[in-house]
Amino acid sequence: MRKVLSPALVVVLVIGLSLTGCATKKYVNEQISEFDQVTNTKIHELQDTVEGNQKQISDLAANQAALAADVAAISETAQEALARADAAGVLAAGTFLAEVTISDNDTTFGFNKYTLSDDAKAQLDEFAAVALAIEGDAYIEIQGHTDNIGSESYNLELGYKRAEAAMRYLNEKGIPLFRMNVISYGEFKPIADNSTKEGRAQNRRVTLIAMQ
Repeated sequence: MRKVLSPALVVVLVIGLSLTGCATKKYVNEQISEFDQVTNTKIHELQDTVEGNQKQISDLAANQAALAADVAAISETAQEALARADAAGVLAAGTFLAEVTISDNDTTFGFNKYTLSDDAKAQLDEFAAVALAIEGDAYIEIQGHTDNIGSESYNLELGYKRAEAAMRYLNEKGIPLFRMNVISYGEFKPIADNSTKEGRAQNRRVTLIAMQ
């Protein structure tokens, strides 16, 4: 015998299905909303990461430009000193610190002389104080220069003696010998005109390059 659902039961079933449908739709909407929130959060995080990376790239480019400007600003012999020291593996950071030239015309190194004048010693005292105050050990290259009077070989030897005299004095002031190196350019790196007395006096000099 065929059973017939009562109208009341049909109504209850319809209402139940309607409520279930509403609950399912609400759940789906909640899940979509939650997904959207998570997605938006991830997008913002990604944007922040991209912006942070762009800033780091920008900062790196600025630092490289500043470094290039610094290298361009120092003298040719200072750049050569830095390259030599870096190749020898004696630098901690490969950083140029300071360049000081001790030359006061005839009062520093007289013609064919390599002894230090009182003025040269005073300048070396100031340089030693700065070098010893640097945090971490500074490495120093001492370059000897001459005018162009005399043979090339003789001037190379004379330049070396001038640089060596400065090194010995700095050692007396507390800078270890193993933190210094001596080199002679002789007459090959003039900074003034060798055809004049004043120019030759300026070329008779010692240059100190401090690196780290």
